[in-house]
Amino acid sequence: MNLKRYHFPVMLTEVVENLEVTAGGRYIDCTLGEGGHSEAILEFSQPGGQLLGLDADHEAIMVSRNRLKQFENSSFLVNSYFSKVSEIAHELNFVPVHGALLDLGLSSLQLDFEERGFSFSDNNILDMRFGLSNDLTAKKIVNEYPEIEISNIIYQFSQDPNSRIIAKAIFNNRPFNNSKQLADLISSIKLKVRRKHHPATLTFQALRMAVNDEVKELNKVLSDSFSLLGIGGRLAVISYHSTEDKIVKNFINEGSSTCECPPLNLECNCNIFPILKVVNKKPITPTDGEINQNPRSRSAKLRIIESCLLYTSPSPRDRG
Repeated sequence: MNLKRYHFPVMLTEVVENLEVTAGGRYIDCTLGEGGHSEAILEFSQPGGQLLGLDADHEAIMVSRNRLKQFENSSFLVNSYFSKVSEIAHELNFVPVHGALLDLGLSSLQLDFEERGFSFSDNNILDMRFGLSNDLTAKKIVNEYPEIEISNIIYQFSQDPNSRIIAKAIFNNRPFNNSKQLADLISSIKLKVRRKHHPATLTFQALRMAVNDEVKELNKVLSDSFSLLGIGGRLAVISYHSTEDKIVKNFINEGSSTCECPPLNLECNCNIFPILKVVNKKPITPTDGEINQNPRSRSAKLRIIESCLLYTSPSPRDRG
């Protein structure tokens, strides 16, 4: 496997093993990035394996297309937000699938090579859009939104107890033209609660999530990617912070719910039954060795679920 030129994907072995990648399988990577997970899935699914990869970042598609050149006849790479996965899979007749992957958060490509302000260590523009078709940018939020709305965004998407202090400082010191300018301001503020990571980490996370409407997108892709699985098919999700992980856990808890009828009922009439099986009750986390090699993986949590439903193709009306 040729990974020397690229960042090593998070928990690669654990993902391939828990998706139970097999020869001839059909898989979806909803968060293509540099294509590391996809490359491994394609290798382990040969002969006959196929993969559909999605990414909103056009740069990621270009990098992955080059990386997966040897699999060009068995891979389909689409520049799109992952919330459109169901629509795209049906258009390509790429259903049902044996497994799907969601590796949430930022890719190393975006952190290291993009110039959209995801990293606060450079003088990059305050953009933070995954896809350039989106009109909202981080620059617009910090320079134009009311103070209370900035505070609400920071708290809603990061639970940072310093949200009001940070929002007030942003409001009083704007305009901001680049990411380092914003990060330096936050670093200079006397905060009520200080954490081990950079003081601007949670604010940048919240701005990115607001710009890309990540909560809505994540809820949709969880539901839609799961719906594409055949019976016994698996969905693997890697999350990196509590806001993402809470959404994933809620989806799993709802899907694994069982009958809620009173114990004395002779038969079930609540029509609640589990649609998924939890493969790992506790999330899988990176080994110490992986964290030492890739510190960005330290907060990663891998959860795997398995479909209990027989795939049925929706009608055109259902898809719309």
